[in-house]
Amino acid sequence: MPSNQNPLGALPARFRRQRVLIVGCGDVGLRAAKLLLHPRLQVLALTSDPERAPELRAAGIKPLLGNLDFPSTLTRLAGLSPRVIHLAPPPSEGQTDRRTQALVRALRRRELPAALVYGSTSGVYGHCGGEWVNETRAVNPQTPRARRRVDAEAEVRFLGRAGVRTSILRIPGIYAPDREGGTPRERLRKGTPVLLAEEDVFTNHIHANDLARACVLALWRGRPLRAINVSDDTDLRIGDYMDFAADLYGVPRPPRITLAQATQTLSPMQLSFMRESRRLDNQRMKRELRMRLAYPTVRQGLIR
Repeated sequence: MPSNQNPLGALPARFRRQRVLIVGCGDVGLRAAKLLLHPRLQVLALTSDPERAPELRAAGIKPLLGNLDFPSTLTRLAGLSPRVIHLAPPPSEGQTDRRTQALVRALRRRELPAALVYGSTSGVYGHCGGEWVNETRAVNPQTPRARRRVDAEAEVRFLGRAGVRTSILRIPGIYAPDREGGTPRERLRKGTPVLLAEEDVFTNHIHANDLARACVLALWRGRPLRAINVSDDTDLRIGDYMDFAADLYGVPRPPRITLAQATQTLSPMQLSFMRESRRLDNQRMKRELRMRLAYPTVRQGLIR
């Protein structure tokens, strides 16, 4: 069985050179691919950009040219790989995720994969008043972005009911010092304000390396038709998180404003995070994936 140090573990002979397909092989996908590099596995990645092929090959990944926005380019995915990690984002507009729809249709054309892991978002829960939230809570998406993710989850479940062991990872804010835009340093440099303590909301995080590990572990350990909160143990409001980061980087703490003021000054995207408060319960991740966090809190992840 896999372990947190070696997510693949000792694989049976029947798994030799088994293929794993990564759809949406960005930063987290590349981190997952690194964990998957193994003599008995071949890692493939779907890319719509031919210029990425050298980068993927250098990482030990076989590139496949295809575009989720053009379903006719996905025909070769049918029956190609028994295990799939789907990290591609939905389109930037609309209420549905046509990209996940296209992927699911392509995978159903021939022999179904054994397992598929989908990277969703914790935003599907909507505003929860700062309560602790586990996976049994009904989804309540309050932004078009979250509604597209709910639609994608429904597509993945459709594949699960057809016999694929599907895992839906509900992911909060992804960070890492070596990830582009992966720390609050730039936001602090710009002096972007946060809410007053009495109006502030809880935020959730996961280090990119821990997320990559969760993706790989779910390929082998995920239970059928299962949603899993992939979050660390951090219990902080946004302002406290930003204050900690400012002190760590030796820069001024961000100014505090009211929600009414934020409505007048911040972008709709920034406001969306300030209007939703929840704390993710990660016990299912730890229990079912047997996941041990390398970075249990942002205090550890930002310092290392």
